[in-house]
Amino acid sequence: MRRSLLAITVVAVTLLTGPAVTAGPAPAGATGLLRVDQVGYAVGEAKRAYLMTAAPAEGARFAVVDRRGRTVHSGRIGASAGGWSAAYGAVHPIDLTAVRTPGTYRLRVSGGVRAQSPVFRVDRPERLFDPLLADTVNFFQVQRDGADVVPGELDRQPSHLTDRRATVYEPPVFTGDGGDVPAAPLSPRAGARQVDVEGGWFDAGDFVKFTHASAYALAELLYVQRETTGPATLGGETAFGLRWLDKMWDGRTLYAQVGIGTGSEEFGFLGDHDVWRLPEADDALETGPGDEYQFIKYRPVFPANQPGAKVSPNLAGRVSAAFALAAQVSAKRGDKAAARRWLAEGASLYSHALVSDVGELVTAFPHAYYPEDSWQDDMELGATQLARAAFALNDPRGHQWVREAAGWARAYLDTEPWDTLNLYDTSALAHADLVPLLRGDALAGELLADLRRQLDGGVYAAAEHPFGHAVDVTQFDAATRSFGYAATAQLYRRLTGSREYDAFGTRQRNFALGANAWGTSLMIGAGTTYPQCPQHQVANLSGLPRGAVVNGPNGAENFEFIGIPDGANACPADGVNRFAAYDRPDARYLDDVRAWPSSEPAIDFTATAALAFALSAA
Repeated sequence: MRRSLLAITVVAVTLLTGPAVTAGPAPAGATGLLRVDQVGYAVGEAKRAYLMTAAPAEGARFAVVDRRGRTVHSGRIGASAGGWSAAYGAVHPIDLTAVRTPGTYRLRVSGGVRAQSPVFRVDRPERLFDPLLADTVNFFQVQRDGADVVPGELDRQPSHLTDRRATVYEPPVFTGDGGDVPAAPLSPRAGARQVDVEGGWFDAGDFVKFTHASAYALAELLYVQRETTGPATLGGETAFGLRWLDKMWDGRTLYAQVGIGTGSEEFGFLGDHDVWRLPEADDALETGPGDEYQFIKYRPVFPANQPGAKVSPNLAGRVSAAFALAAQVSAKRGDKAAARRWLAEGASLYSHALVSDVGELVTAFPHAYYPEDSWQDDMELGATQLARAAFALNDPRGHQWVREAAGWARAYLDTEPWDTLNLYDTSALAHADLVPLLRGDALAGELLADLRRQLDGGVYAAAEHPFGHAVDVTQFDAATRSFGYAATAQLYRRLTGSREYDAFGTRQRNFALGANAWGTSLMIGAGTTYPQCPQHQVANLSGLPRGAVVNGPNGAENFEFIGIPDGANACPADGVNRFAAYDRPDARYLDDVRAWPSSEPAIDFTATAALAFALSAA
């Protein structure tokens, strides 16, 4: 019921492919497996599928056939790119780039090995990706909390209305091997008034709300809204997210979290992760002070700072960026009053950033849920978006914010370890918007070089992986990092006009949408095989949330202690792991409601996918 990044590994080539696998040629009549992007391929992009076999099948024939069974492209299977596992000793890439006519197709292999792929489409990018973008917004609607829910396909109901008068508590203290065991009773903040934190998005499969993840997700959705028309539902969803984020900053205090995940038997209270239910059930509880269900109904609010004190810079940067992006969107549609209001909100928080003697960053309570250690990128993002908003409003502060953004960009370049676009690193978004503001400054070249660094690290890792995939499937966040690479490749192309990383970015999207060893899309509703049993309470009790992106494959050791509270529906009902045959000793994918390391969706995962889809469609 929570996600924590056990290790951030930008380039981990030794772990990507597992033990070396060698095998002799495939026997005649052997059966293979074909992996494709189950959503499809854009007309003009590089297209790659993969044949998985127990032994090499070089020389076998392949054919792409249309709906009528007519062959539109054919050839012979080339050399293996390497083995995936002991069971699949060969993975053969198949180039389908020559298929450029829009249509629905299958790939077939014959001649020594037999295999047939799921159907896939070739079409214009907007026809492929605009529906996926709309589906990601659908997931955010499913994640809504408070009074203003969208009933939708899952019949969502208003929930946690008690958040309108929530009590502020001192940040809790944790202990234990995982750093998530409460070490003391929760303590209300002396003299604090009750606050209205109703609304917002549930973070993942549980019902806790985090400013850290919400600001990241909202910034990406607002970026999409600024750059594209987007689906009709996008504007309403960003407005919903902004209303809640606005409540979390009152001008003196930034509130970081609503609800507590882990309960304590020692101190007599249950946490959100201890009870399996629909969110509206919490409002019906009869509970009060001292009762174990107290914090399920009357959820604690935890601040990121003392009133008027400086704010953790990662939060100050990314939240101010979201407000400034809202200002840009408002200015674009001609609402200058709203734009000025959001700019003032962002500038206020940005000015409260703690930028010396920073210490441990505030992300969540406990920090182990989201162990971020990078913040200069968030400050670069905040200053850059404030500058862009200021220029849209002819506000003279814009030039000063450009100078500050440049300073934070240089500070980011001086730090290590660097990462790539995901919840823990926003530098790609920051660089992409700052470079045009630098107007020939030498720093612009350095930032473009840093985007190349991010992409080259992925290219280097992907070269060692038989599926051409850049991220380490033995670590957390495989899906969102894949979409992050896809988005970064598009951002780089927009800045430079270079198509150097197009094929690489496409392969990362392909991996997340089915061109992987497990043959599954990692987005609910996308493709022919996709998650059926997410660790998501509403999904388990009401139906699948279309558009949700799950974590994806993960390290095998991360599945040792999985489970859910009483009250969940078993899923799959028969308990059979249908993907076990494709696992490796070091990496697994488990589509099971118990398996949060692979099957839990989250708003940051889904927002990064939304960005990748929007940029690809455009």
